Amino acid sequence: MKQIHFERSILNQIRIHVLPTDQFKTFAISVYIGSPLSEDHVTETALTPFVLRRGNEQHPETKQFREYLDELFGAGFGFDIYKRGDYQIVQLRMDIINDRFVSSNESLLKQGLEFVGQTLTRPVLEEGHFRDKYVTSEKQTLQKRIEAVINDKIRYAAERCIEEMCKDEPYRLHPLGTIANLQKITSSRLYEHYKEWLLNSPIDVYVVGNTTLAEVESIVGKAFQIPRTEGASYLKTVLQPAAEQARTVVEKLDVNQGKLNMGLRTPITYANDQYPAALMYNGVLGGYPHSKLFINVREKESLAYYASSRLDGHKGILTLQSGIEIKNYEKAVAIIKKQLELMEQGDITDTELKQTRAMIGNQLKELQDSAFELISFDFNTILSGKERTVAELINAVEQVDVPDIAAVAKQIKLDTIYFLRDRKGE
Repeated sequence: MKQIHFERSILNQIRIHVLPTDQFKTFAISVYIGSPLSEDHVTETALTPFVLRRGNEQHPETKQFREYLDELFGAGFGFDIYKRGDYQIVQLRMDIINDRFVSSNESLLKQGLEFVGQTLTRPVLEEGHFRDKYVTSEKQTLQKRIEAVINDKIRYAAERCIEEMCKDEPYRLHPLGTIANLQKITSSRLYEHYKEWLLNSPIDVYVVGNTTLAEVESIVGKAFQIPRTEGASYLKTVLQPAAEQARTVVEKLDVNQGKLNMGLRTPITYANDQYPAALMYNGVLGGYPHSKLFINVREKESLAYYASSRLDGHKGILTLQSGIEIKNYEKAVAIIKKQLELMEQGDITDTELKQTRAMIGNQLKELQDSAFELISFDFNTILSGKERTVAELINAVEQVDVPDIAAVAKQIKLDTIYFLRDRKGE
C-alpha cells in the first residue's frame, strides 16, 4: 500500500495541501471554497463559478480564456458544485501536464496556479460589477442545469425526499439553488455576493504532483491575492434525531413508474469511530449489486427496476432509492423494511460480508490511481476534522464483523418515506 502524506501550511488565511509525488504525469490542482447552505445565497453561490469560467482580467473574452488553456498544452479546467453536510462546496479543478514531458519556457505548475488564482480572484468587470452579458448567459445555463434535475425523475425523487426529510434544515437546499431565486439575480448583486463569499469562506488549495510545499506556497502567495484578515473553518454539522414516527409523503405527477425513496438518520459520521462499520452497513444493505436491496427487492421479488442505498457521511443521513410499479408500493415498502430489520438482527451472510469488504477495499485502492480522487478523499479530513488515510480506512473495514454492522443498524432510524406516483385517482 502506497504511503500518502499531504504536506500542509496556511498562507494569507488560505490552507495549502501538497502531495509531492512523481506518480502522475500531470499536476492536479483543486481549490475548494465552502459556505454554509443558505436559502438567501445558495443560488448566487452556484451561479458564481459559471460566471468566473467565462474569463478573467488577463483573458477577458471567453474565446481568449479557452485558447490560453490550449496554449498550456491542453490543460483542463472545470468546476463542481455540491453539498457536504450543511455546506455548499464550489470546487475549481485544473489538470496540467508536468514540465518534464514537454518543452516549456516557464513552469507549467506556476502558469496553472496563476491561471486558477486569477480566475478566482480577478474576474472580468465592467462598471464595477460582473459583465452583464456573461451573467445573463450563465443564468440561462444554470437554469437548464436545475431543470435537468427536475426533468430526471430519479434525481427529482431523491431531492424531494431530502427536501421533505430536512424541511427545517439547510440540507434541504439543492446546491444549484432555485429558478425563482435565479431570476432575481443582477450583475451588481452577484458581484457583491462574490466579494463576501471570497472574503469569508474557507478556502483550501490542493496540488498533487512532482513539486514541493515551498514551491506551491511561493506561487499561491502571489496568485491568490485576497485581503483576508481572518481564517474560516468548517463547523461540525449538527445532527438531527429521526422523527418518532416515520412520515410518509406521496407526490403525484405525470409519471409511469413509481419512485420510492426513504430517508434514514444515523448519529454516525465520517469522524466517528464506527464510520468503517457504517460503510459496511451501507454496502451490505444497498451499495452494490450483491446487496440485500438489489437481490431481495429487485431480483427475487421483481419489485423494483433499481434499488440501492447511499450514505452521506458528513450529514448522518442514509437514503434508499428504488423504482417500482405503482401498484407494488405497499409490498415494496414492506420488503425494504424487512431488510432493515435483518440488518439489525445481524442476519448477514459470509458472502455478503466478504463481497462488501472486497468492493469497498477495491474502491479505496483504486482512488490511489487518481490524483483528484486522492484530493477528494483528503478533503474529508478538512470537512470533518478527522484525519484518515486510505490504508487506515481499508484496514478498519477489514476488521468490521457482523456484530459491528448490527450495532450500526440499531442506530439507524427510518425518518421519511417519499413516494412519487402517477395522477390516477385524483
